[in-house]
Amino acid sequence: MQSRTVKITVYHAKQCDPKKCSTLKLKRFGMVKVVHRVRLLPKRALILNPFSETAFSSADRRRIEHSGLSAIDCSWMHADEVFELRMRGASRCLPYLIAANPVNYGIPTKLSTVEALAAALYIVDFKQEAEKLLSIYNWGPQFIRLNQEFLDNYARSKNSSEVVELQKKFME
Repeated sequence: MQSRTVKITVYHAKQCDPKKCSTLKLKRFGMVKVVHRVRLLPKRALILNPFSETAFSSADRRRIEHSGLSAIDCSWMHADEVFELRMRGASRCLPYLIAANPVNYGIPTKLSTVEALAAALYIVDFKQEAEKLLSIYNWGPQFIRLNQEFLDNYARSKNSSEVVELQKKFME
């Protein structure tokens, strides 16, 4: 069942192995709505975009509550092309986090879609929803453990600028 407090929509570019796709598994569990056209993403939703110049922060909570959270599921090899597509909504990039998924374990910023969604939810204080998304993977809870300090500090930040400053410290 989909979260009652946050509407989550994912654009699926059909570029990954369906057996390993985190988005399709989230869909099977009824946790996200999947669309196959970018224009079908909710108009005012917050879109997780690794190429955005604005960092995601707790200040984005109100937009997520009202208009939802969206992500783009595509291959990292084609991400620059996919994110060039015109998308409605506000784009935000997630701050520095480390992947826990089996494909990119330990690689900074190479998150799976479920990790990106969970990180965003955690930062805006929807921690139970974040944990629920991750719970359908045996490696899922490791994402929170691996990034606990980062996530807790980002969640305490008031805005994008504070997140960027924290991120710089973490990356050093």
